[in-house]
Amino acid sequence: MQYKKYTKQRIGSIQGLRSLKDTLPKNIKKVISNRGHIYSETLSNWKLIAGESLFKVCYPKSFRNSNKFVVSTLLIAVKRGHEVNLEYSKRELMNKMNNLFGKTVVEKIKFISFEEEQNDLRDTESIKQNVTNNKYQKKIENVKNEKIKKSLQELTKVFKEK
Repeated sequence: MQYKKYTKQRIGSIQGLRSLKDTLPKNIKKVISNRGHIYSETLSNWKLIAGESLFKVCYPKSFRNSNKFVVSTLLIAVKRGHEVNLEYSKRELMNKMNNLFGKTVVEKIKFISFEEEQNDLRDTESIKQNVTNNKYQKKIENVKNEKIKKSLQELTKVFKEK
């Protein structure tokens, strides 16, 4: 590849295919790399930062870097019922994050609670017994002839196995 000189983009650009990283201006590259770097490092070290007990009930959802109007904020998703435990350890989390990066990265932490999906064994067993969709199950139950009803239920089981 040949080097071009005296271009408006940068000193000594390369002619041919360039990566997206090389085509972006330096200021934008710095902003993108800082935001992405902080969030990715937080995700990879979350177990170390939060500790074993909090690691099981929460995870970092997003990171918003500071600008003129907003301070840098870490958004954490928490299982419902564990918000109080996380609220008490908020200051400790901020100190660990800032120590990990060696500078003040997080100035504020916000929480979003979410419902944990509960899987009952009774529900899964009933789903296995009722193979058909609810819509078709109601139609089969409305059939008055017992032999036809049984044969339709067996037919749905055969289709489900395939």
